[in-house]
Amino acid sequence: MHGDAKDKVNLARKLDQFADHWNPRIVGELNGQHVKLAKLEGEFVWHHHEDEDELFLVIRGRLAIHLRDRRVELEEGEFFIVPRGVEHKPVADEEAHVLLLEPASTLNTGNVRNDLTVETLQTL
Repeated sequence: MHGDAKDKVNLARKLDQFADHWNPRIVGELNGQHVKLAKLEGEFVWHHHEDEDELFLVIRGRLAIHLRDRRVELEEGEFFIVPRGVEHKPVADEEAHVLLLEPASTLNTGNVRNDLTVETLQTL
Protein backbone atom coordinates (compact mmCIF):
# COMPACT_ATOMS: atom_id res chain seq x y z
CA MET A 1 0.00 0.00 0.00
CA HIS A 2 1.49 3.33 -1.04
CA GLY A 3 1.32 6.29 1.32
CA ASP A 4 -0.46 9.41 0.15
CA ALA A 5 1.87 12.34 -0.60
CA LYS A 6 -0.26 14.46 1.76
CA ASP A 7 0.96 12.30 4.65
CA LYS A 8 4.56 13.43 4.21
CA VAL A 9 5.63 16.75 5.75
CA ASN A 10 8.63 18.66 4.44
CA LEU A 11 9.84 20.88 7.30
CA ALA A 12 11.84 23.25 5.08
CA ARG A 13 8.81 23.89 2.85
CA LYS A 14 6.59 24.51 5.87
CA LEU A 15 9.15 26.91 7.35
CA ASP A 16 9.27 28.80 4.04
CA GLN A 17 5.57 29.61 4.44
CA PHE A 18 6.05 32.10 7.29
CA ALA A 19 8.59 34.60 8.56
CA ASP A 20 7.29 35.92 11.88
CA HIS A 21 8.80 34.99 15.24
CA TRP A 22 7.24 33.40 18.34
CA ASN A 23 4.09 32.35 16.44
CA PRO A 24 4.07 28.52 16.21
CA ARG A 25 2.27 26.80 13.32
CA ILE A 26 0.68 23.37 13.62
CA VAL A 27 2.09 20.96 11.03
CA GLY A 28 0.86 17.65 12.44
CA GLU A 29 -1.18 16.02 15.17
CA LEU A 30 -0.93 12.65 16.85
CA ASN A 31 -2.43 11.18 20.01
CA GLY A 32 -3.65 14.57 21.22
CA GLN A 33 -0.22 16.10 20.60
CA HIS A 34 0.56 18.94 18.21
CA VAL A 35 3.70 19.00 16.10
CA LYS A 36 4.52 22.68 15.66
CA LEU A 37 7.12 24.70 13.81
CA ALA A 38 8.29 28.11 14.97
CA LYS A 39 10.91 30.68 14.13
CA LEU A 40 12.40 32.18 17.25
CA GLU A 41 14.57 35.24 17.67
CA GLY A 42 15.32 37.28 20.78
CA GLU A 43 14.01 36.54 24.26
CA PHE A 44 10.67 35.02 25.14
CA VAL A 45 9.02 35.41 28.55
CA TRP A 46 9.51 33.37 31.70
CA HIS A 47 6.61 30.93 31.92
CA HIS A 48 5.65 27.37 32.76
CA HIS A 49 3.06 24.86 31.64
CA GLU A 50 1.16 23.46 34.61
CA ASP A 51 0.07 20.19 33.00
CA GLU A 52 2.21 19.73 29.88
CA ASP A 53 5.76 18.69 29.07
CA GLU A 54 7.24 20.56 26.08
CA LEU A 55 9.84 19.30 23.60
CA PHE A 56 12.08 21.79 21.75
CA LEU A 57 14.00 20.34 18.76
CA VAL A 58 16.37 22.72 16.96
CA ILE A 59 16.25 22.31 13.19
CA ARG A 60 18.38 25.35 12.30
CA GLY A 61 20.40 27.74 14.43
CA ARG A 62 20.87 27.62 18.19
CA LEU A 63 18.49 27.97 21.10
CA ALA A 64 19.12 28.48 24.79
CA ILE A 65 16.47 27.30 27.24
CA HIS A 66 16.93 29.31 30.44
CA LEU A 67 15.79 27.56 33.58
CA ARG A 68 15.89 29.16 37.02
CA ASP A 69 18.97 27.11 38.03
CA ARG A 70 20.78 26.60 34.71
CA ARG A 71 20.81 27.18 30.98
CA VAL A 72 20.51 24.45 28.35
CA GLU A 73 22.25 25.27 25.05
CA LEU A 74 20.79 23.47 22.04
CA GLU A 75 22.54 23.10 18.68
CA GLU A 76 21.01 21.92 15.41
CA GLY A 77 19.70 18.38 15.72
CA GLU A 78 19.43 18.53 19.53
CA PHE A 79 16.30 18.59 21.65
CA PHE A 80 15.36 19.25 25.25
CA ILE A 81 12.17 18.39 27.11
CA VAL A 82 11.00 20.96 29.63
CA PRO A 83 9.04 19.06 32.29
CA ARG A 84 5.60 20.30 33.23
CA GLY A 85 5.62 22.95 35.94
CA VAL A 86 9.25 24.01 35.27
CA GLU A 87 9.72 27.72 34.61
CA HIS A 88 11.66 28.40 31.44
CA LYS A 89 12.53 31.14 28.97
CA PRO A 90 13.65 30.32 25.41
CA VAL A 91 16.28 32.68 23.98
CA ALA A 92 17.65 32.76 20.41
CA ASP A 93 20.42 35.30 19.80
CA GLU A 94 19.90 34.79 16.06
CA GLU A 95 16.92 33.29 14.27
CA ALA A 96 16.39 29.63 15.13
CA HIS A 97 13.95 27.20 13.53
CA VAL A 98 12.40 24.88 16.08
CA LEU A 99 10.04 21.92 16.09
CA LEU A 100 7.82 21.72 19.17
CA LEU A 101 5.96 18.65 20.36
CA GLU A 102 3.39 19.23 23.07
CA PRO A 103 -0.22 18.46 23.98
CA ALA A 104 -2.82 20.26 21.86
CA SER A 105 -3.96 22.12 25.00
CA THR A 106 -0.58 23.88 25.42
CA LEU A 107 -0.66 27.68 25.25
CA ASN A 108 2.65 29.08 23.97
CA THR A 109 3.07 31.42 26.97
CA GLY A 110 1.81 28.86 29.49
CA ASN A 111 0.68 30.53 32.69
CA VAL A 112 1.43 34.03 31.32
CA ARG A 113 -0.82 36.01 28.99
CA ASN A 114 0.71 38.95 27.15
CA ASP A 115 1.31 40.32 23.65
CA LEU A 116 3.28 37.15 22.77
CA THR A 117 0.35 34.86 23.59
CA VAL A 118 -1.12 33.11 20.54
CA GLU A 119 -4.62 31.90 21.42
CA THR A 120 -5.41 30.17 18.11
CA LEU A 121 -2.62 28.58 16.11
CA GLN A 122 -2.62 28.46 12.34
CA THR A 123 -2.31 25.05 10.70
CA LEU A 124 -0.05 24.72 7.64
